[in-house]
Amino acid sequence: MTPAPVDWSEHPAAAAMARRHRLRAWEPIPWVAALAFYFLFPKYLGFGTELLITVLFAISLDLVLGYAGIVTLGQAAFFGAGAYTVGMLAKRGIWNEPITGLILAALVAAAVGLGSGLVLLRTQGLTLLMLTLCTMALLEEAANLAHDYTGGFDGLDSLPIAPLLGRFEFNPLYPTTQYLYVLAVLFVCFVFVRTLIYSPFGQSLTGIRENTLRMHAVGAPVRRRLVLCYALSAAIAGVAGGVWAQANAYVNLGTLGLDRAATVLIILVLGGYGRLYGAFVGAVAYMALSHFLSKIYPTAWQLGLGLLLVVIALFARNGILGIAEAAAHRLRTRATP
Repeated sequence: MTPAPVDWSEHPAAAAMARRHRLRAWEPIPWVAALAFYFLFPKYLGFGTELLITVLFAISLDLVLGYAGIVTLGQAAFFGAGAYTVGMLAKRGIWNEPITGLILAALVAAAVGLGSGLVLLRTQGLTLLMLTLCTMALLEEAANLAHDYTGGFDGLDSLPIAPLLGRFEFNPLYPTTQYLYVLAVLFVCFVFVRTLIYSPFGQSLTGIRENTLRMHAVGAPVRRRLVLCYALSAAIAGVAGGVWAQANAYVNLGTLGLDRAATVLIILVLGGYGRLYGAFVGAVAYMALSHFLSKIYPTAWQLGLGLLLVVIALFARNGILGIAEAAAHRLRTRATP
């Protein structure tokens, strides 16, 4: 007799995945808040644009660190690759259309991520951490030496970015177009990442992070999936770098620097990595704290921020979102009779 087909929709694991994938009631809140910011704070759209780009960059790191468990300090290499792709093409008059420029930035960054991932992901732990850092440093020095193409230490300024859709000008002094453009790019990339992590591929990444040996035992192509995840993360970071270059109309070596890579890592630790919305919470918290602490203590604001991060790392390892989830769980427990 032919066995009856299994209804996988009723399987507990499938049901749990469906619940996680379902849109929660509170998820539109960050997007509504971002749109409200556009109307309520028109004088701070430059700050808002930088914040949205930082969130996008943090999401790219969260994909490899929070979901695949790849510890890296070289994510800025892909951010810079995307930024310099847009900058060099626009400066030389080869291509300055914004949307297709971002696609090219993503392709170049993905190629860098794929090539480096094939080599670097043969290692793990501290060796991998140092190799990712070295890769970023090598790209930074290469950009510095290729002065004729990248502008070297001075970078590339006054990039002639074409109007968006042929109608909306990019104005650094009044970044209304930039803000909405970056918000749209962030939304598209976020939907892609959200779909990816709740797919079977994303679930396999979580399995690799939790127990690599078991994933090898069940026949999963562990290294291939890690390399693919690394390349996808690089592409998203390249988009973040490309849109940063377009919004600011310049590129410099800071896009490839350790400061940028370390900052985005701090943001994920602060917000909570592996939680999808940790990038949003961490970016807002970090930039707001940096702003207010620098006003209160202009010469020692980083000390206060560092002490806060130490406290969170010691007592709230899941970041701000972890604290919120723990508090909500306690409230539900007390409310249950």
